[in-house]
Amino acid sequence: MQHAEREITEPVALCVGKGLLNPEAIGFSRQPIIQSNLTGHFMRKKKWNYWCVYGEDLLFSATISHLDYAAVCFVYILDYETQRFYEKQITIPMGRTVKMPEEVLTSVKFTNDNLTLQIVHIQGETHLSVTIPDFDNEVLHADFHIVHPDNDDSLNVVIPKSREVFQFTAKHHTLPTSGFVKIGDKRYDFNPEFSFAVLDYGRGVWPRKAEWNWAMASQRLGGRRIGLNFGGKWTDGTGMTENAVFIDGIMTKIHEDVLFTYDSKNYMKPWQIRTKFSDIVDLTFTPFFERASTTNVKIVQTEVHQVVGYFNGRVRLHDGSLLAIRQMLGCTEEHHAKW
Repeated sequence: MQHAEREITEPVALCVGKGLLNPEAIGFSRQPIIQSNLTGHFMRKKKWNYWCVYGEDLLFSATISHLDYAAVCFVYILDYETQRFYEKQITIPMGRTVKMPEEVLTSVKFTNDNLTLQIVHIQGETHLSVTIPDFDNEVLHADFHIVHPDNDDSLNVVIPKSREVFQFTAKHHTLPTSGFVKIGDKRYDFNPEFSFAVLDYGRGVWPRKAEWNWAMASQRLGGRRIGLNFGGKWTDGTGMTENAVFIDGIMTKIHEDVLFTYDSKNYMKPWQIRTKFSDIVDLTFTPFFERASTTNVKIVQTEVHQVVGYFNGRVRLHDGSLLAIRQMLGCTEEHHAKW
């Protein structure tokens, strides 16, 4: 079995000195109190704010990222019923106009003739708006109000590979979301009772090559807001995990690596997600849609296979009770990066 991870309860800076990992930042917290004051490590710093909104009819995702030598913004949608999918990606070399904040819940924007994405955080809400003049030959406009409930936990964890290679990730789940997405004449409305946003905030110093698995879901099941977050490969052997479940805003941290078992020649086959040593996590994920995204521009090559589908199985909580997961909509992914 793995040891229990250290819980951080007071604000702390991620880095000290010339951008080295601060040992006091290694651990996890239930609130976004880790300041990602990255410096140095030219070309190796990676920063992103990824949002995914699960509506009743539409999955909507928007990301602003900075790779130290380019800013990349992408937006994609998936209509569950028709399986209409489209993705727009814009890259700005060097990306000097894109400023990535050190605090998790802070405003950030990406402005370009082809895509405008604004994320404004104020008074416990995130206002996310996107305008794209040409999105699959139509105009896209999205406008969301995402609520961060006062007493909700979030998963904020520092993964240490070494003093010079490390990642801070913040995963905020089951955030009630209202708003709309309009694509041409088609409009999708989002009801905060049944529509939930997930934030994946990342700041770190990465090796030239990296790979990871990520699984996540945020839905209402049996009247409760349930969130799932599991990661693999990139955290293995570090003594820290990004594994947790959320029930009505309360996080249960899972101090054990999880194993992702799947067919990398056919991502549409069912995936198995299980804890490495115990039966705490035992889930099957059955996809119905695959998003394959590749980037191959000079020094950057990435390949993502993100599948959308349903989780079934169970998670054992700390008190021994079982959280049953039945047909829970979510995503899993395999990501390879050379960056």
